[in-house]
Amino acid sequence: MNLNLSGKNAFVCGSTQGIGKAIAEELAGMGANVTLCARNKESLNQVMSGLSVDSGQSHQILTADFSKPDQLKSMVDNHLNQGNQYHILINNTGGPPGGLAIDAGIDEFRIAFNQHLICNQILTQAMVPGMKDSGYGRIINIISTSVKVPLNGLGVSNTIRGAVANWSKTLANELGQFGITVNNVLPGATATQRLSSIIENKASKTGKSIEEVSDAMKSAVPARRFAEAHEVAAAAAFLASPAAGYVNGINLPVDGGRTVSL
Repeated sequence: MNLNLSGKNAFVCGSTQGIGKAIAEELAGMGANVTLCARNKESLNQVMSGLSVDSGQSHQILTADFSKPDQLKSMVDNHLNQGNQYHILINNTGGPPGGLAIDAGIDEFRIAFNQHLICNQILTQAMVPGMKDSGYGRIINIISTSVKVPLNGLGVSNTIRGAVANWSKTLANELGQFGITVNNVLPGATATQRLSSIIENKASKTGKSIEEVSDAMKSAVPARRFAEAHEVAAAAAFLASPAAGYVNGINLPVDGGRTVSL
């Protein structure tokens, strides 16, 4: 199985913590040159210093705020105009705050739409020409199992994630002829800061302890545990590899079997 990414350039969003960081580490371990993208320059440099260079890789960072799509476009265009070209794009952005869809303000939907779909579109449009030129492209979107079964209490997230999934499938149909695949990884409950925040919020609202909420969530998973970030990263890394060249337009749950639909 060819999992070698030597000579490939990967752009990983949200890569200072959690799943994004784990994906960056995995891709670097497979030989890729990785560009880390997030808001905090200090955190980006810290993560970059820990990436593998065993295959002579050269890593770099790009600071960007996904709440400002116009600034993101300007930064990325300038970055690419300096001669940077990418074979792998990992679209990964922190999820919207929890809450019922009926209670969400219009701006909550607008902000989430910009941070997820619009920023994904900006990055994809900028990087696809280079992928076409090289004959190798992997666009991988880190979304949520909610695109299969909406999750209670995540109204805005369910809505926007669904839009991103359908955008992705449409792109897969359009770009497959150029050697570019577009796939979605759907993490289930994963031991990250976001999950901790969700558990704390639920405990506060229900009056239950954090342990009680956590145990209840685990009991809904056939594997009876939360995922580790590196387990989600492994799925994304496979989709980024030459071995996955004929895998296109799919939603891949990494959820321990929690999602009730096929």
